[in-house]
Amino acid sequence: MSEINTNQRFDTNEQQNKNYLPALTAMTTLFFLWGFITVLNDVLIPRLKGVFDLSYTEAMLVQFCFFGAYFIVSLPAGLLVKNFGYKKGVLTGLIVASIGCLLFYPAVVVHEYWLFLTALFVLAGGITVLQVSANPYVAALGPEKTASSRLNLAQALNSLGTTVGPYVGGLLFFGAAGTLTAGAAASAESVKIPYLMLAGALLTIAVVFAFLKLPEITAHKTQDDCKAKDQSLTKAPHLIMGVVAIFCYVGGEVAIGSFLVNFFGEAHIAGLEEHAASALIAYYWGGAMVGRFIGSALMQKVAPSKVLAFNGFAVIALLLVTIFTQGNVALYSVLAIGLFNSIMFPTIFSLAIEGLGSQTSKGSGWLCLAIVGGALIPLLQGVVADTVNIQDSFFVPALCYVFIAWYGLNVVKLSSKWQQQISK
Repeated sequence: MSEINTNQRFDTNEQQNKNYLPALTAMTTLFFLWGFITVLNDVLIPRLKGVFDLSYTEAMLVQFCFFGAYFIVSLPAGLLVKNFGYKKGVLTGLIVASIGCLLFYPAVVVHEYWLFLTALFVLAGGITVLQVSANPYVAALGPEKTASSRLNLAQALNSLGTTVGPYVGGLLFFGAAGTLTAGAAASAESVKIPYLMLAGALLTIAVVFAFLKLPEITAHKTQDDCKAKDQSLTKAPHLIMGVVAIFCYVGGEVAIGSFLVNFFGEAHIAGLEEHAASALIAYYWGGAMVGRFIGSALMQKVAPSKVLAFNGFAVIALLLVTIFTQGNVALYSVLAIGLFNSIMFPTIFSLAIEGLGSQTSKGSGWLCLAIVGGALIPLLQGVVADTVNIQDSFFVPALCYVFIAWYGLNVVKLSSKWQQQISK
């Protein structure tokens, strides 16, 4: 295959943008779906915690198994995408995720906690393949300079799924106004039907994608090959620090969301029952949705790195308010974090893979590998919550956002260092 100039490959004329629009539209449905599935964990955790009488640490094994799958599956997923293409990666992810959803049925029947964790691991494995496939694909569907904006737009649809998910999950898992029968409340029966419905949706979308014609993106295979292919990714500081930033971001975001239901149940915060607290989580993720639409437009004018740094410092401030106040002040401050979380993942992702050329899919695998932060940080916060208290445990994610703010302040410098290396 002949070399393709970057400017030629990312031609921004109106006709090419029209050609990319159907593919971009199709991909956004995936972002919505995996957002909906992932956020169900925030409602599933208190449900299983009550059913199996778990400690905070034990309950956080839900996130440990779900996001631990990213650590195990990300690199093989990167190889799959590199060798077989983005479309086959998407199809594989959809099928594996549907199998994970189907495994919830025997988990409910047998009523063993470890089976729920197994089902979550398989489900997350499929989501991982989708992430590794979809994120760089969306980034390539247009000019590189607007990749952050495009990813934020797609992630806004992801946030729509995370906004709807807690409300729907609260109704399905706890019943309207928490009115489950005594038998259902003592079992995980209410979990079965929602995941069977998701399995059906995933398989349906897989059939649609099998017949959908998506444009073949070759930019990540050819762009800067002559310069970047001989460079080790370990020498790309913006990628390496981006991996750490993704680890911190996903860990911090997931940890906060995982504890919201129980945090809102504390007497000195709001004293809410589980079904009411679950409904409030929608505002946390709804803020992320609004923020991504705002961020997508804002980053057409303002450097993504500057927006990332500002949002990082804003979250640190809000977490400190959450820790040191009570009542509505603490409640609203922790919910407001979603607005500033909004642009972080897609912005870090696009900044970290910038200029990687033929190694983009490998770099994408590294970044998705770092999503294991969603397994480890909530578990660490669970240990702190069991040892001290749930409110002070929010110091754990606060430390994560300190690094994110640092990355936003320094990523341009780190990326310039990489560009100097490959230009020699």
